Parts: sequence; structure tokens; C-alpha cells
Amino acid sequence: MSFTSTPKVRPAIQAGRFYEGDPLELKNEVDHYLSRHADMTCHPNVAALIVPHAGYYYSGNVAATAYMTLDKAKEFKRIFLIGPSHIEWTDGASVDASNNYYDTPLGRVKVDCDMARQLIEADEVFNSRESVFKEEHCLEVQLPFLLRRLDKMPAIVPIIVSTNDYSKLRRIAEVLKPFFNEDNLFVISSDFSHYPSYEDANIIDGKTGEAIMSGDAEEFIATLMENGRSGVRNLSTSACGAYAIITLLLMLDKTYSVEHILYQNSGDIDRHGGQRVVGYHSFAILRGDKTDKDMADFILTEKEKAELKRIAFESIATAFNDKKAKESDSETYPMLNKKCGAFVTLTKHGRLRGCIGHFGEDSPLHEIVAEMARAAAFEDPRFPQLSREELNDVEIEISVLTPMRRIGSLDEFQLHRHGIYIKKGWRSGTYLPQVADEVNWTKEEFVAHCSHDKAGLGWDGWRDAELYVYEAIVF
Repeated sequence: MSFTSTPKVRPAIQAGRFYEGDPLELKNEVDHYLSRHADMTCHPNVAALIVPHAGYYYSGNVAATAYMTLDKAKEFKRIFLIGPSHIEWTDGASVDASNNYYDTPLGRVKVDCDMARQLIEADEVFNSRESVFKEEHCLEVQLPFLLRRLDKMPAIVPIIVSTNDYSKLRRIAEVLKPFFNEDNLFVISSDFSHYPSYEDANIIDGKTGEAIMSGDAEEFIATLMENGRSGVRNLSTSACGAYAIITLLLMLDKTYSVEHILYQNSGDIDRHGGQRVVGYHSFAILRGDKTDKDMADFILTEKEKAELKRIAFESIATAFNDKKAKESDSETYPMLNKKCGAFVTLTKHGRLRGCIGHFGEDSPLHEIVAEMARAAAFEDPRFPQLSREELNDVEIEISVLTPMRRIGSLDEFQLHRHGIYIKKGWRSGTYLPQVADEVNWTKEEFVAHCSHDKAGLGWDGWRDAELYVYEAIVF
């Protein structure tokens, strides 16, 4: 005699509330939103989406834009559905390992219970509380869109993140990161500003969106805190799925790009509700493919180099009289609008007088050079602030950094040509390519010194850290 257990199915709690409950009406509803964006470009390299989770009447149009970036024929192994808890606080991440399927009016979706249990066993920050998922809507509302967009619906891994402990969010991200690969899709469920006026929502959500596009978790957190201190009336949150978004951002590196797709708020749908609205963003996180060709294609002309030298000098000089430096002509020097990193080094009579740099590919080059020039003159903690009398004795050297790419081994690193950037957790450090010209180190010694001296990871810390290479245009 054999016994088979009956699969446990989570019912479609929100059918008829957040979305149509009748199968045909729901199919037509979802297809209507998707068809609005039929001319959108789909991407074969979508790693993650950030999608709203309000009722379809309000957020369905924005959600559809995210799902239309997916290649409908791509077969994912599983989809990690990650969102916030509107039900209870767990101070961790809850994974649904209880239900075998999620029911929808369009059919059942399988839960990858083996993966759910694997996450729970990986770190005690993960738990399995069935009550968290029983009435939660933020994951359920994504399923009809996925079922209608993808030719083949994979199993899902439902996760609710409800902790504001940054160290726990890092642990959650570290456990998930090995699965953040081409086999899987991550869908992050979040609405944005809650209950400010229509005008305030546009401002607040604009700032929050820009922070997400930076791909930097700490910048996102800082923006949320700034929004909270802004005094905007009736603003209860800038992003209800903030902790899920932070988890995603902690898994990104320089090979990913964040593409903003669409923003609307409920006031755009219902003009009578414009006094207290909810904001909706959609984003696609794309997996990059940076190669040395990206570096080779980055070229500065002599005129562009001279313009950057002028910008650096005037940025420092105008600091002494509170004047504004002359802005660069974007049409004459288009490359100076490219977003990349740069270092500015000051020397006086051949000796270092200050050096500060920025790696982020988040601001135009001319702005980075101006900012780093002032920082090198007045903020390098190793030296006193530059005085007005020293200005004409200082020589300025600029190192413009080409786009970084991640490497898998030191075989891809070329001493004297490449700079190295090492990142592990919140620690990071770099050596510019020209450092190799000043020392007599082997390739491995170069990286080990950077790991020990700059990143504070120890001599061997680089071996399990993220490694990136870049080139520097020095002038």
C-alpha cells in the first residue's frame, strides 16, 4: 500500500480585489496592460525587475512596462519573488516552504520548496512562517503578469523581507547571490511614496528613483532618510518594499545596469485622489557584458584633456572667492558628459599634495573632475588644506577611469595596463595602473598589497572578493 500526500495550495486571496477574479476577464485585463507597451524593447539579459503591487487599476500600467522587458521565450529555472510584509514583522526573511502551489484564476504556479528549504537551512536569518504569506498581496499580484508574459512559467521562490537590520539584509543578500545568475529571475515587489500630495510624490519619487538607478544600496538608504527628514506632509514611506530593494542592490556589482522604465502615481489614474497619492516605479536590472573593447573605445582628445585641466584648476581657484567656475560646453566636448570615475592628483615641487578619486559611474566626467579637484585640495586628510598662496605652485594630474569590468581570475589582469579594484562587503580598495610603475611587485603582490593596504582585507582577502579591472587615461 502506498500513500501520496495532497499538495498544499495557497488560494488566490486577492482575486476579485486587486485584480479580476474571473479567468477570462483577468486574461483580458493583463493583456490589455501588456499590449499598451507592445513596442517596448525586450532584453535577453534581464536579471531582475522592480515592480509595483497595488491594485491593477492603479499600478497595472506601470507593472506591465517591467514585464514587457522580458524575452517571453526565455526559460528561467525559477523566479525569486521578493517583497515586503504588510502583515507581520519577522526581523528577517520568511520563505514559503509550506505551500506547494500558488493558485491564480489563470492556473496554479509551482513553488520550489526544495530551494525554499535550502535558503532556510543556509542562515538563521531565513525562517518559514506560513502566517506571513496567508493574506499577503505583494507577491500574489505578480503572478498573472508572469503567466501571461512568459511562454513557460517556472517555479517560484516566495520571500518576504521584513527587517531593517542592515547586517541581516547583507546576510540575506549573501545567501541569495549565488542564485542571482542567468538561470533565475528576481522580481522585487514595491510601491513607492505613500500618501503625499501629487506634486510632492513626483519630487520624492524622483529622488528615490535616482538613488535606485545608482545601483548603490547605501545611496538608496541615505535618500530614504533624507526623504524622511524632508517634512513632506503625509509621507509615511518612500518605498514600502525598501528592504527588498536594499537586498537586491546589495547583490549588484559594476557589471549590472539599472534601467528606469516608467513612473506614475495614483493621481495620474484618478485625478480626484491627487491630494494623497501612492507612487509606482518600474525598473529593469540588466546583466552587463563589459569587455576590454569598452575600455579601448573610451578616448579623450587633447582638447578634452585641456578642458578637464581647466575645469580642475578653476574648481579649486574659485573656492577661494566663492565664485562659480565656467561650465563646460557639452556640445563641444561630448565625451565629458560620459559617466565614469576619475582621480585628481595634486603635486607641489614634485611631492604629493593631495589625491582624491571617485569610482562611481553615476555622474558626468566634468562634474566628477571638478568635485575631485576640490576634494584633493581641501579634503585629503593626509594634508592641510591648500592655501591661496600655493595655488600657482601646484601641478594637476587627472586620471580618467575607463569602464570597469569584473574578472574571474588574475589571468585577466595585466600589470601596468590595468588598475585593480577589490570589493568585499563594505570594504574596498584600489590601485591605479601607474602604481605598478613605481614598485617592483609581481601581479599577485600588486593585488595582495591592494587587498592588505587599501581594502583592509588582509594579504589573501582578495581571493574570495570581487575583482574589477579598469584602465586610466593619465594626463
